Amino acid sequence: MTWKTDTYAGWGRALTATGDIARPERASVLAKLPAAPAIGNKRSYGDAPLNDKGRAIDMTRLDRVLDFDAASGVVTVESGLTIGELARLFAPKGWLPPVMPGTGFATIGGCVAMDVHGKNHHHIGSFGQHITAITLLQNGKQRRIAPKDTTLWQATIGGLGQTGVITSASIQMLACKGDVMMVTERRAEGWDEHIALLDASQATYTVGWIDATARGDALGRGILEEGETGAGLVPKPKPSKSVPFNAPHFALSKPIVRAFNAAYYRRVPADGRTVVKPIQDFFFPLDRIHDWNKLYGKRGFHQFQCVVPLDQAGALRAMLDKIAHSGLASPLAVLKRMGEGRAGYLSFPMEGYTLAVDFPNRAAARELIGELEDMTTSAGGRLYLAKDALATPEQMAAMYPQLPQWQKVVAKADPKGALATDMTRRLQLRSAT
Repeated sequence: MTWKTDTYAGWGRALTATGDIARPERASVLAKLPAAPAIGNKRSYGDAPLNDKGRAIDMTRLDRVLDFDAASGVVTVESGLTIGELARLFAPKGWLPPVMPGTGFATIGGCVAMDVHGKNHHHIGSFGQHITAITLLQNGKQRRIAPKDTTLWQATIGGLGQTGVITSASIQMLACKGDVMMVTERRAEGWDEHIALLDASQATYTVGWIDATARGDALGRGILEEGETGAGLVPKPKPSKSVPFNAPHFALSKPIVRAFNAAYYRRVPADGRTVVKPIQDFFFPLDRIHDWNKLYGKRGFHQFQCVVPLDQAGALRAMLDKIAHSGLASPLAVLKRMGEGRAGYLSFPMEGYTLAVDFPNRAAARELIGELEDMTTSAGGRLYLAKDALATPEQMAAMYPQLPQWQKVVAKADPKGALATDMTRRLQLRSAT
């Protein structure tokens, strides 16, 4: 296997790494490689997929469907398969991945390692709760684990790939009516109405776009989307576009973002509407714009995503107010209600409300994110490791009280620290507290 030196980044492009990368195409080749962190499509925003001055194993060529039980809906796939491709292959057969994040380019290995959540978390929990088996590569040997392997299981799901290289996973797929989505869109005129709509929603899939530039009585205004799978004529997907170069700094200036958000809000009639969409357009709307991260320019961007308990909605409102008055927010802001479901020691979800907002990588934005992180800590919330690039070890230790249990399992699974990444080092996650 040839190692190639490359410089690479997470999706936010604010942090980079340079090191040797191997891209095995067969599990037999993978097993012969020296231990190193596994990476997928690098759709985590910060430094989770980075190993500067070290080696990494690119798993994206290990993307095969290994087995499918049509009666039960359990599919076993290699970890390099993307969740969007899994949906494309099986939706016409009446099955969907049980949980899907906001991009179809996330690999299955990445979905396990981050225990991703989706627009249906309030009903069925996180991705890891629907995994029936995982195969790990530890010290050159394959090890198949299941939920009965309690501590290793909980350290692996949401565990940043630190218990071994995830080579395959068996997933209990979700029965669906077909490969189209019936989507109801409604305006929310302000924060209280937006929260009330999220609380009242009984739809299978629910998500809120929020105008992070709106202030005063309009603070928190946005659009609630509720979706159900359906059958029938599949609408023609909108053509893909691409961002061919790094946008200039003024492309996401305050006046442009405010104007875009106002127009986007008004695209939905005051009395709402119901539309039919291809599945990928509902679940992965930004995937149609290839390299959209270049809109933030060559310096990249940061995403702040937190979740706070239900009784701390006021704290989240205060965060949004601070964001709106900063003039730094982009059009990409999402508000969701989450349920209780989580599968691992370091899994992000908790019952509450989650807010995600993108910011251009500037000094003022980094300072603002630091303030938002402190507010999250004070509210008893959590930051999402798949998005983080700026938090401190102390913050993460406070947010994830099961960190010591995770550290104990990881120390046994990878005693030499061969799987450590830039993120685990920055946050001192592998260091016993």
